[in-house]
Amino acid sequence: MKILLDAMGGDNAPDANIKGAVKAIKDIKAEVVLIGNEQIINSKIKEFYGVDKIEEISDRLKIHHTTETIEMEDIPTQAIKHKKDSSMVVGFNMLKEGKGDVFISAGNSGALLTGATLLVGRIKGIDRPALAGILPAYKGRLLLIDAGSNTNCKPLNLLQFAQMSTIYLRNTFNIDKPRIGLLNIGTEETKGNDLTKSSYQLLKEKSEELNINFVGNVEGRDAFSGEIDAIVTDGFTGNVFLKAVEGIGKLVKRTLTESLKRNILSTIGAIPCLPAIKRFSKTMDYKEYGGALFLGVKKPVVKAHGSSDEKLFEFTIKQAEQFVENKAVEKMTEEFEKYNQKNN
Repeated sequence: MKILLDAMGGDNAPDANIKGAVKAIKDIKAEVVLIGNEQIINSKIKEFYGVDKIEEISDRLKIHHTTETIEMEDIPTQAIKHKKDSSMVVGFNMLKEGKGDVFISAGNSGALLTGATLLVGRIKGIDRPALAGILPAYKGRLLLIDAGSNTNCKPLNLLQFAQMSTIYLRNTFNIDKPRIGLLNIGTEETKGNDLTKSSYQLLKEKSEELNINFVGNVEGRDAFSGEIDAIVTDGFTGNVFLKAVEGIGKLVKRTLTESLKRNILSTIGAIPCLPAIKRFSKTMDYKEYGGALFLGVKKPVVKAHGSSDEKLFEFTIKQAEQFVENKAVEKMTEEFEKYNQKNN
């Protein structure tokens, strides 16, 4: 297996990308190809690890040289069309040509969606691919889709997000009947804006036919109850929800740490609780859950957080290996092919 990593994408590139790859390589079986400027990458390798070439760290670490980088402020479509030797475009083309099994980038989200759609291609029958991010939930995990790729959606898109979530959770996490909720401001059928009300009716109408276990509207406060497996929403709302959750996680962790260190008595009193505190901290740390998979494209594409540090890159690379091993995209394609044949 070969994992393609955009070494130049993200706020902390290439430092965090390189360090994350070096950490991950110890725990995975795959080869990792860092795509980017070879001179810059090797100079960083020399600085961080005191060796001249990355292969000296592991023979499963490689570099594929490129000369351009897609910046966060670039217009997505123009960047994909004109920066053909950028780490992102080269990564997509390598994936499309079978020179890699999965592509990871923390770069420009719009360019990543554009490149995944135009260069790799959509699975037939899917109107819009969507970012599916994993979040912690009570005694489990929560899938959030769309986590930020489609800011303007139609009811059909949310229906397909629910369909993709069902297929993904069933095949990857062995959840027989994933519980799919529609993110809304209330649980009543009449609540919400035009998009959520129309989406509710469409999901209610089509759920049985598409084998979706639709449980209705879900408020944000109930999303992490452990009674929902996936939350469906448009990319604008989903991204706001995602970043608010990440912010609350940081707040809880910071406040708890400061409370325990407030004085000598609280510090001493916390010692017996340290194992439980560490478990709680790990559960609340979004970095433990890696990146978000673009569901709906023909090959695995993973979006890492733009602010990813080395720890998050490490977990995202490990997660990407699991995506490929679980054949998530192949199973998604098979399911939609069956549905398309049935309805044509």
